[in-house]
Amino acid sequence: MSEAQTLLVVEDEEDILALLHFNLIKAGYQVECATCGEEALAVATEKRPALILLDLMLPGIDGLEICRRLRAAPTTKEIPIIMLTACGEEADIVKGLELGADDYVTKPYSTKVLLARIQTVLRHRAKGQPANEKEELIRGDLSIHPGRNLVQVKGENVELTFTEFKVLESLAGRPGWVFTRQQIIDTIRGYDYLITPRAVDVQIFGLRKKLGPAGACIETVRGIGYRMKET
Repeated sequence: MSEAQTLLVVEDEEDILALLHFNLIKAGYQVECATCGEEALAVATEKRPALILLDLMLPGIDGLEICRRLRAAPTTKEIPIIMLTACGEEADIVKGLELGADDYVTKPYSTKVLLARIQTVLRHRAKGQPANEKEELIRGDLSIHPGRNLVQVKGENVELTFTEFKVLESLAGRPGWVFTRQQIIDTIRGYDYLITPRAVDVQIFGLRKKLGPAGACIETVRGIGYRMKET
């Protein structure tokens, strides 16, 4: 890491926060910490970290509301978020992904797994930044600009989360090709990513809703997965 990236850790349990801080510093990151929602929003706005590790169970403003506010604010909407969740909180995980979180890790988690997830999210975000690395994809009324992370419907910009964009880009890259839910997960996140098929369905539902009538180009293949309609 040529220049240490700054991560924001939002965690109210002191022991967990101290351990995260130690391991992230050891891995070469700079670390900012927050123990409540209000503090997290203030630090995120001021410091603009490269990534946020966000515990969902917080005093005051909970993690889901923090995620919603971060995604709604122009200065923080592009900051990747990894949720830290307790086992069995599937409904919260799905809701967090709907709100725009990029990934999640369930407690208790291994440091190696957490660091790998951080690196994967940062790597995917970095790949999306340089302009015009890939050709524009035109699918009916849809225009997808991979290098700019930009989607337009009939020339009008459509705001998508990072995960929604990568799902759409994957499907549009091979129109007519059927992707299983697991293939969608593998394409976006890399192998061994722990996420439920329900969460993939949530991303597709969100995409269709945001794309309006153009969302009909994403077809459900019953019992298998999804595909982009050939035009």
